[in-house]
Amino acid sequence: MRNLSIESAVVSGLPASARENAPRITSCAVDADTNALYIVVERASADRGICVEIWKTAESNATDLQGPLASLETSENVLHDASTSTSSRVVSARVLPEARSICVIINYGDIAMLSLEPGASPEFDIVGTIESGIKAASWAPDDSKVAVVTGNDDLLLMSADFTVLSEAPIHIYEFGEDQSVNVGWGSKSTQFHGSAGKNAAAADVALSAVGVSPDDDKIPRVSWRGDGAFFSVSTLSLGAHQAASTHRVIRVYTNLGVLQSTSEPIHGLEHTLSWKPSGALIASTQRFLEGRGKEGRHDVVFFERNGLRHGEFGLRLWDPSDKSVESSGGRNGKWGYRIKELAWNADSLVLAVWVEKDAEDVIQLWTTGNYHWYLKQEIFPLMTASGTSRRFTAMLWHPEDALRLVISTPVTLEDYRYCWETYNSHTSVASTNGTVAVVDGASVHLTPFRLQNIPPPMFSYKIDFPSAPSSEMAVPIHVSFASGADVLAALYHKARVILWSLGTRGEGVGGKIAKPSLMWDGICSQVVRAKQVSLWIGSGGNAWRIAVLGKRSDSEYEVVEIIQMHEGSTGSNVLDLPISQKSRLVKSEGDGIFLVDDNGQLVRLRVDDGLVQPTSSFPEYCFSVQSTALGIQPIDKRLYFGLAASGKLYASDDSLSATTLSTSVNSFVLTPSYLIFVTNSHDAFFVLLLSIPMLISSAKASTAALVETWEKRRVERGSRIVVAVPSAMSLVLQMPRGNLETINPRPLVLEIVKQDVDMGNYRKAFLACRKHRIDLNILVDHDPEAFMRRLPDFVEQIHEVDYINLFLSGVGRSSQPPEKICQFCDAIRKQLEDKDLKKYVNSILTAHAVKSPPDHEAGLSLLLQLKETERDLVEDAVKYIIFLVDADSLFNTALGMYDFSLVVMIAQHAQKDPREYLPFLKELRAMDPAYQRFRINDHLKRYLKALESLRLGGSARYEEAKKYVEKHGLYADALRLWKSSKAEHEGFLELYGDFLFDRRDFKQAALAFSVAGRKRKAMVAYERAHAWRELFSLALSLPRAEFHQDELKGMAYRVSDDLRSRKRYGEAARVLLDYAQDLPEAVIAYARGNEISEALRIMSTHPSKTEDLDLLESIIKPIALELREEIAEDIKEAHEQFVKQRNRLIELAEVKAKDPETFYTEQDAAEMYNIDVMTDAGASTAVTTFTRYTAAPSASSQRSKQTSRSKRKQERKRGRKGTVDEQEYILQSIAKLVARLETMRTECQHLLPHLVVFSAEHQEAGKALQHELRSFEEALIEGVDAIWKSTGGENEGREGERSSGKLIQRPDMPKATWAIGLMELDV
Repeated sequence: MRNLSIESAVVSGLPASARENAPRITSCAVDADTNALYIVVERASADRGICVEIWKTAESNATDLQGPLASLETSENVLHDASTSTSSRVVSARVLPEARSICVIINYGDIAMLSLEPGASPEFDIVGTIESGIKAASWAPDDSKVAVVTGNDDLLLMSADFTVLSEAPIHIYEFGEDQSVNVGWGSKSTQFHGSAGKNAAAADVALSAVGVSPDDDKIPRVSWRGDGAFFSVSTLSLGAHQAASTHRVIRVYTNLGVLQSTSEPIHGLEHTLSWKPSGALIASTQRFLEGRGKEGRHDVVFFERNGLRHGEFGLRLWDPSDKSVESSGGRNGKWGYRIKELAWNADSLVLAVWVEKDAEDVIQLWTTGNYHWYLKQEIFPLMTASGTSRRFTAMLWHPEDALRLVISTPVTLEDYRYCWETYNSHTSVASTNGTVAVVDGASVHLTPFRLQNIPPPMFSYKIDFPSAPSSEMAVPIHVSFASGADVLAALYHKARVILWSLGTRGEGVGGKIAKPSLMWDGICSQVVRAKQVSLWIGSGGNAWRIAVLGKRSDSEYEVVEIIQMHEGSTGSNVLDLPISQKSRLVKSEGDGIFLVDDNGQLVRLRVDDGLVQPTSSFPEYCFSVQSTALGIQPIDKRLYFGLAASGKLYASDDSLSATTLSTSVNSFVLTPSYLIFVTNSHDAFFVLLLSIPMLISSAKASTAALVETWEKRRVERGSRIVVAVPSAMSLVLQMPRGNLETINPRPLVLEIVKQDVDMGNYRKAFLACRKHRIDLNILVDHDPEAFMRRLPDFVEQIHEVDYINLFLSGVGRSSQPPEKICQFCDAIRKQLEDKDLKKYVNSILTAHAVKSPPDHEAGLSLLLQLKETERDLVEDAVKYIIFLVDADSLFNTALGMYDFSLVVMIAQHAQKDPREYLPFLKELRAMDPAYQRFRINDHLKRYLKALESLRLGGSARYEEAKKYVEKHGLYADALRLWKSSKAEHEGFLELYGDFLFDRRDFKQAALAFSVAGRKRKAMVAYERAHAWRELFSLALSLPRAEFHQDELKGMAYRVSDDLRSRKRYGEAARVLLDYAQDLPEAVIAYARGNEISEALRIMSTHPSKTEDLDLLESIIKPIALELREEIAEDIKEAHEQFVKQRNRLIELAEVKAKDPETFYTEQDAAEMYNIDVMTDAGASTAVTTFTRYTAAPSASSQRSKQTSRSKRKQERKRGRKGTVDEQEYILQSIAKLVARLETMRTECQHLLPHLVVFSAEHQEAGKALQHELRSFEEALIEGVDAIWKSTGGENEGREGERSSGKLIQRPDMPKATWAIGLMELDV
């Protein structure tokens, strides 16, 4: 639904001094490297010959052409006859970039070259001549070959240096190498032939009846395919037998000159020829003569490369009802026109048709979409002050700039640049109809997408604009819609403007889709070459401004003529612009007139004083520009968006700064809240307009973060935006073929939904969410407080039960906190209950079911209330709630309510098998109520409620309750329930104590037994807990009759043995002394615990027993010597360990200093034993120096997961000799030796004082012990200082090693006075 709009139109001409001898521009050539145009001018010479001149126009677009650069005198052309005396002598003019020259081929046979190098000779070089002359010539697209048709009707194919590659006669009667083989199916004989019948399929085409169009100029044409692989030649082919069979034939050749195919005979086929650059079709024209179809029919026809027809479209050039043309006797017969040339543009999207009419020439631009051909533009020769001929002499598309068309008249050159534009109504206005206009000849097709979605080429309605006496008024140049009004303006070639009030009907209103009516028709007298029109409506609605952009007749600078209409009066102002080429009026709402110039500068046109005020700028010129005002303070804050030809989308504001939003955009549109654009990577982006100012002013880093927040969605490949309709929440996209796709983007839908919620229009918002599958929870989340206030309105508007159920389901699935969900559901439920309980019973059940957690029981309770009075209603409600909730869960809930009728009803409607539930229900009915509830709750795994039901059963159920408590671990609940019954409570306490005893929580079990009065069990638990104080206290509290002294003594011996096994010698001795009255065993216990001082004190308190047993000699002194030997053995072991580890550290330090590589690769040989070789490469490759210390994966390290057993094995290997952790392990072990030294000091401090006083033997033993400990202490202190000084206490590793590199802190070694001074003396 795109249209062609003029971007710029530049006219340059021959200077007045060069217009002698009737000069005539006959050909053009484009230099793509310098973007310059070269013009071939022919004029009569003194000897009746022709002088060919080369002129030039630069990119500066000067008014006059530059030249002549060179000239070439020719003689009278022998090929010309009277009918072609006004034709051009130049057959082809082409700039050859590689040779930096221009090649001119003249019809009498000369091929001339002119060098374009700076400083080259301004003379033509004749590189060759064809004696018979040249009828047609065409260069390949890559300039590597040229195809020439000679005067003898031979086809020459030459290279770029004019070496002949092939030569053959043009008139041959073979089809070519692509001659198809007829196998029956798919052939012409099997196809449908309409009213002609089957006989037409068998009949051969009579060549004598084909005929030639009277418009044929008898000249051959040559056209190349875009890739240069093939070219086609159109000639008048003479029949093999008679001259009457002359007809136009198109032949296709390869780029080696080999004939591939010949077109089928076509009646009235004309001379025009143009091969589509994309390679699909070859275009020509066909005139239908009398008896060959509809009178006056004239088509553009297409051929495939194999010569077969492939579609056509009709030209709209002749009106049979217009008899003035036929009676005038013009040069073009009764039709008054003929087709001179066809030309495809570079991207194959536009076909230019050059029409020669009796009065003037016209060039039509045609495009196609969805298999329909649209006439988009008509170009007429521009009248100049000198009144030159209104005829074209040449037409050329730019080879790289696809929409640039160069046309020449005899003395002027017209350079047109076009752009694609979609004529849509202002989408930045919320009330827009989304109307899109498509120009198709004299008609404008209109579709308001807010009301109808009709794909092209169809449309809702059309406007046939009134034609004027001049044919120039047929096709509008530009179309524009008013902002805020349903009005359309159309601009024509002579600056004629027509305003139409479209009268589009409102939404939901019957009748015609629109009733267009003419509002105004006038001409802008100050503008000659108009190219754009824009329309604004004043704030009051009765004032209009029409701005027409174009050029004056006497100036190359552009002007804007502004027509102001107010209450029937009309006035105009003209603003001159300092712009000579590109400029565009900006689409904007309001009454501000903005314009963008060729440098990207945005200006505001002040109509009152005629000033041009700069407002903002883009980095480059943008053809498509839109402006909008933000609805924030300040009110006049405006944003500008521009799309450049490079695909970059810019955004700017009044601060004269701009930012690039994207670099690959093909189309964009504005809505009241969003900027929407589609990229070439097939993504549609939705950017909130309020975020654009921050984006413009922020740095690049923050810009990237903002871009990530834009919402986007994928669209079909090649999609372009047609229009956005905010009120309909839709975005219309057009596919490359032309078909439409309407989507409802989430941002647009949410915007309208939020607006409706704010206005309290909940029904419209709900229906929109339901239609577009938006989470209905947005109705609540948008403004929860307002929703709660308007809850009665919500229920009143959305009165359908199904709609309320759907809404409640959405609320239940929302991300709101559970308490919020329950609050909303309860509030809605209360409103429904107050309004009509019976009608909304299903909705009320839904409100209970979607709560978090669900309250199924409350819903079933409601059904119980209604069951007696509304049984049918309840049955329907049961069916609904079964659909809503899992049937088994609902069955269990009903069972837990102890109502068997409701249970049976749910089971029946849930289609449960009666064999599954009826026996169980029958069994329950036979039980008493309390036990019945126990069985139900137990079945539902509601164990606490089941226990409560057993409690109601009284003492008869006590034993079963104990088993139930023990089975389900309900001890705390049982103690709470039976707290008032002492006997049962103590029983449950004992049960709880047994439970704790089994869990080996003996201390807690003993407490439970004590509270329950089970002292014997408590004593056992205390003994197992080693709580001997509580044990003997409880034992002594028992009556003597229940607990004898012998039992007490036996218990004391058991407890003391247990304590001694745990090295609690002091406590064991206390038990033996207090409860067993066994002094010797108590002394032994104290002595074994190195508490000799306490043993001596106890002995002193029992002197009689001590003397009788001689405990000092028999027990204490021997044990003292045993303790000395044990401590000495520990000191010796620790000392030897320290010496070995210190020596190993010295060895490691020497190895590391001498050969670090050996240090880091040393490995225990045992680890290499029995290792499987996984690959030959692993077996032959030497181990690198860091293999064991890097994290690089190897065959052995690529195991899935280590088991716990293998991990323990690896832990045991840690610290082995030669491993990477050895040094760290040794340092940690030495730190532990320091801690052991402290323990040894303490033990010696307790033992040595007694060794000194016992005997001489004990003294010697004590001295030796003290010496050994002091030696170990000194060695350890010295060694620790040296080790931590040399290593720093850190397991030093290399970068990348697997060693942890953990820092081992130097252990503290506080000084202690443990030694006995007397042992240092010789006493």
